Amino acid sequence: MLKGLRVYTSRGQCIGSVNDICLSESGKIEGIIVHRKAFFKKNLFFSLNDVRSFGPDGIIVEKEEASPDNHPLEGHYLFNADSLFGKMLMSEAGEELGLLHDVFFLEKMGTIVAYETTDGFFSEITEGKRLVESKHPPVLGKDAILISVYDQ
Repeated sequence: MLKGLRVYTSRGQCIGSVNDICLSESGKIEGIIVHRKAFFKKNLFFSLNDVRSFGPDGIIVEKEEASPDNHPLEGHYLFNADSLFGKMLMSEAGEELGLLHDVFFLEKMGTIVAYETTDGFFSEITEGKRLVESKHPPVLGKDAILISVYDQ
């Protein structure tokens, strides 16, 4: 899970930690929202092109600084802020797959390749999670996220 991972510059300075991810309407990951580690805590947006590497313990970005709150707002979703986290994930055939817990994506392309689901709050405690793969972009709806789990 990216949330909470520390973000460092290419010079080893910690900027802050990942607060959210930004998705386009077509379900492509556009970038990360970083909660700045500073006195005036502003969120920063780094596009995937700004990211040098994703590691298990941190993310390295190319730029020393991004403009505050420069993430695209219109036509984009934030994974946590727009409540995609915890939304029902459904197959195009109408099967409930569980509540969305996390996404796995190709780092440089931003393409989501799998979704981690849970059955709800109590599944968090019992590790009742499952992985659902999809080769097609999701449909981000008001009440549910639709994905294709079958090859077409």
